[in-house]
Amino acid sequence: MVLGGLTLLTLPSMIPSHFNLGAAIQSFGANLQLMFLDPHLSNTTFMALLKALLDSILLAFLTTLLGAVIAFGFALASTRQLVPTWLTLVIQSGMALIRAVPTVLWVLIYSVVFGLGANAAVIGITFHSVAYLTKVYADSMDELDSDIVTSMQAMGLPRGTIIRQAILPYLIPSLLSWTFIRFEINFADAVAIGAAAGAGGIGYQLFMSSSFYFDFREVGVMVDLILVFAVILEIISYRLRAATHRTDA
Repeated sequence: MVLGGLTLLTLPSMIPSHFNLGAAIQSFGANLQLMFLDPHLSNTTFMALLKALLDSILLAFLTTLLGAVIAFGFALASTRQLVPTWLTLVIQSGMALIRAVPTVLWVLIYSVVFGLGANAAVIGITFHSVAYLTKVYADSMDELDSDIVTSMQAMGLPRGTIIRQAILPYLIPSLLSWTFIRFEINFADAVAIGAAAGAGGIGYQLFMSSSFYFDFREVGVMVDLILVFAVILEIISYRLRAATHRTDA
């Protein structure tokens, strides 16, 4: 409520004196009409856009895969089921600090070392993915009935056996679900970072068409491609959840 009140108070000072709300709404509507009702390519080809979209998908897939593998190790080292509380607090606190910084900023930080491009994008997105997945993986492990792990430890079973026989069978459905959610997030980040950090992909094409060529019809083609892929992801996610529920049953 306070933020809303401050926004209303400062909004008049943010609007230029020559601002015409009616003309702005009309221009916005015209741009939307060009994007969604009259998409057309002028400065690139459809095959080039498909390749750019594939580059963004592969960037999201690679960073998700690397993040999931690394995060699983950190999650095992930070679950209360297997390690002391102090180690859990240290790892989870570090991951919380990493998550507090947006992915785009991590990419820009690494671009200082590696330069703008795909290398900084891969490392920056993976870095944030590890922190995110470590948190959700460890939380899923902590939901496992502690009596099961305690009983196996009392039997003298090694930690590797406990992980394979008690933790992994329980974790796989949740692990797949969270990993797929992170893939969706990484795809959105890959599109944004393609424009912000020069990482290429469909995001860079969007930046060029909207900010360099000012061709909203071309932007509409790219938005349609991204929406189609988003729908495909949603269908895959639904079927993955359905298959997971059948397996649990």
